Amino acid sequence: MSDFKQLSRSVAGLTVLVTGAASGMGRATARVFAAEGARVAVTDFSADGAQAVADAITASGGTAKAWALDVADPKAITRVVGEIAAHFDGLDIVVNNAGISVRLAIDDAGYDEAWTKAIAVMLTAHPRVIRAALPHLRKSKSPRIVNIASTEALGATALHSPYSAAKAGVTGLTRSLAVELGRDGITVNCICPGPITTGMTARISDEHKAIYAKRRTALNRYGDPEEVAHMTLSLCLPAASFLTGAVIPVDGGLMARNA
Repeated sequence: MSDFKQLSRSVAGLTVLVTGAASGMGRATARVFAAEGARVAVTDFSADGAQAVADAITASGGTAKAWALDVADPKAITRVVGEIAAHFDGLDIVVNNAGISVRLAIDDAGYDEAWTKAIAVMLTAHPRVIRAALPHLRKSKSPRIVNIASTEALGATALHSPYSAAKAGVTGLTRSLAVELGRDGITVNCICPGPITTGMTARISDEHKAIYAKRRTALNRYGDPEEVAHMTLSLCLPAASFLTGAVIPVDGGLMARNA
């Protein structure tokens, strides 16, 4: 019996579906997987945005195809996931990344509408995508699911209750499905990004970002989308076969810091 087992750290040839892939962490995730040789299904509410990312990947020598996908539309999810699996002859990895920015008070007149949309896009969509992908994941030799939540699921900020509730739901969903799907060899993990430089944080001035980062994070800075994307990639490696049900902050030490 060998005393060392060689495990693959390559996603080359595997097919990954990324939702919300037209910008920010989703775009970075698509580019990182493509750079490692994966075949990338770039999906986003914005058809033009998804196509631009797919075009950039193919221009750099990677393999990608774009689909317009509103993750709040269950029929669209079923259709698009089916088309992706047919186009790439299978599906190995699902990254549930699509999200929206929601910031308002509990007594705001538009709260009910904001709540419904936040839950639909950032929580309900996740199991719908997973359910559509399951028949294909069960045929994969290295099936992986990564759900993108937020540190708002671990500690909250005022005026973000719909967002925080949706993201907290994602962490619970991740643990539950890790237990349920483990018998199929499917790993299910969750990443909780902290302060990341994306379109959602673009409205915050550089001055206020610097103040916040120095006050709250151990690394004294905002993170880059690619830093989250590389953690997503790590969770999807064939070698990451015994890691499931994990909720991992990628936050520059935000959750670790008391003062």
